Amino acid sequence: MIRILVAEHLPLIRRGLVASLDGEDDLRVVADVGSGEDIVPAALELRPDAAVIDADLPGVDGLTAAARLGEKAPRCRVMLLSAQPSPGHVKRAFAAGVLGYLSIEVAPEHLADGIRRMATGRRVVDSELAVAALEAADCPLTPREHEVLRLAAGGGRSKDIAAELGLSVGTVRNHLSRILVKTGARNSVDAVRIATDSGWL
Repeated sequence: MIRILVAEHLPLIRRGLVASLDGEDDLRVVADVGSGEDIVPAALELRPDAAVIDADLPGVDGLTAAARLGEKAPRCRVMLLSAQPSPGHVKRAFAAGVLGYLSIEVAPEHLADGIRRMATGRRVVDSELAVAALEAADCPLTPREHEVLRLAAGGGRSKDIAAELGLSVGTVRNHLSRILVKTGARNSVDAVRIATDSGWL
């Protein structure tokens, strides 16, 4: 019996996932939670073999929650489900130790089969998405540029970013200029979009 934790913030989808997985003879949902913050405590208490996590959870997103789960409960294999899977996100997920990454639109039987394969230690991902992830470019940004862009993505202005990182406003603007060149973006909003789509943020 494979014991499963389900994390999905939309109650209707969460209940559908639970009902679908519980309908399988060899799968049993031992916990279902609605937020990323609740994943690790539930996993530590109930010791599931696998976790099916919405990649797009509000607050603590699925990838962050999966990384925390990998630290605190490394025996729990993680499957991320996403409404908008992208090659970059798949690449980041696998780098974080996630074993499965599927579209939320996957057929129930494919999800169940994916959990079974994942429970044996095999990776599970749509073949086209896997090929695209392998072809996705590596992040061209330096760690400092990545930090600046991450803060810009959170709505930070140059002044705020400078204060947060202990830099001058001019230095932050220089970083942002280099980010635009490296990503081929028109402006910082476009750079955030490109970096997010590529899985760099």
